[in-house]
Amino acid sequence: MDATLETVSNLERKMSISVPMSEINTEVVSRLGKLSKTVKVAGFRPGKVPIKIVEQQHGGQVRSEVMSDAIGKNLGSALEQKELRIAGLPKIDVQAKEQSDDHFVFVASFEVYPAVEVKDIAQCSIDKPTVKVGEAEVDSTLSIMQKQRGTFEVKEKSAESGDQIKIDFKGSVDGELFEGGSGEGVVMSLGEGRLVPDFENALTGMKAKEEKTFDVQFPDDYPSKDLAGKKAQFEVKVHEVLGSVLPEIDSEFAKQLGFEDGDVDRLRVDVKKNVDTEVEKRLESRQKDLVMKVLLDQAEFDVPQALVEEEGQRLAEQMKENMKSRGMKVDEAPLPKEVFSEEATRRVKLGLIIAHIAEKNELQPKPDQLKEVVEEMAAGYEKPQEVRDWYYKNPQRLREIESYVVEKNVVTWALATAKINDAEVAFDELMGLEK
Repeated sequence: MDATLETVSNLERKMSISVPMSEINTEVVSRLGKLSKTVKVAGFRPGKVPIKIVEQQHGGQVRSEVMSDAIGKNLGSALEQKELRIAGLPKIDVQAKEQSDDHFVFVASFEVYPAVEVKDIAQCSIDKPTVKVGEAEVDSTLSIMQKQRGTFEVKEKSAESGDQIKIDFKGSVDGELFEGGSGEGVVMSLGEGRLVPDFENALTGMKAKEEKTFDVQFPDDYPSKDLAGKKAQFEVKVHEVLGSVLPEIDSEFAKQLGFEDGDVDRLRVDVKKNVDTEVEKRLESRQKDLVMKVLLDQAEFDVPQALVEEEGQRLAEQMKENMKSRGMKVDEAPLPKEVFSEEATRRVKLGLIIAHIAEKNELQPKPDQLKEVVEEMAAGYEKPQEVRDWYYKNPQRLREIESYVVEKNVVTWALATAKINDAEVAFDELMGLEK
């Protein structure tokens, strides 16, 4: 085998490999010989089929398989000899014009992994988000739970934020009704930010039996391209205004939430515990994002496009599955690559950075770390042993845990290395409660 390497760009390489045809022919003969002992041909007993007949019927397929195996074997050997680590799958081009009775020639085009360098982050500043969880935050959480269990009753007053309003409506653009712009007896919630602002503002203040015609300006980024940036006219008739009736936070409320003795104090303690757990998770996630941003800023290198395309495809499939799970119709046509290009590039780059830092600083996961995470996963299930087995008996699932632990180790390392600034975050902002 002879191999010649060509550098196309910073990461792209081309390798021309020549394999003696004698090796190919010898292997073809060997495989045909083995095949002749098992192949079935009418008129011949098993194992007695002449080699020429076997060659006539299966020679082409066998030769194709041998050449394919030869490409993989010789490319692997050449990459090992030249100490190259390829990113993604190589593209193989059999050089028809260069073939001869003596040699089989093919060219492999591929990308190699970049040399990752991360600048010293010792002088970098990383914010460490903190949140105070006290009685006010418990009250805020209980208020949400209270609203979730509220009911709506007809009221005589004007509609305001927090109310529901039952309406008939008819919308048109330039005098033409548009699809999805009409409805009868539709109940809409005010104050939740789900309605187009002009539409919600017009409904606010209306009473039962009242009718109104008004204009609505659809925002430029409205999901429907037919309506984005356009002005529509709506005719609305109100049937009912429904006001929210909230339950009291009392012993009966506590009982509904599983506290049989109706102890409101115990309810508050339980809510505080759950809020603390959720806050800790969200702070950990936000801290990780802040660390990763600093690491990205401190590393400059080219990213293999083969890996970006693979990650983009994975993100596309993930989005499709998510849409299907929500009952949405999904077009089987592939989603445009450019939709995921930026995020795929970021993820691939981060993956290379994390792997580099983990290797350089010996941050690979320890068995006890993996066990701790698996135990945390299993603790919330009725049969924890089944969850443990689900992870430990499947290498792919265990690798996901390993990746998670490596990320945590890198974050811990970064926080111990960089300058840390405590940055208090509002509870509502962290929990996504701001409107």
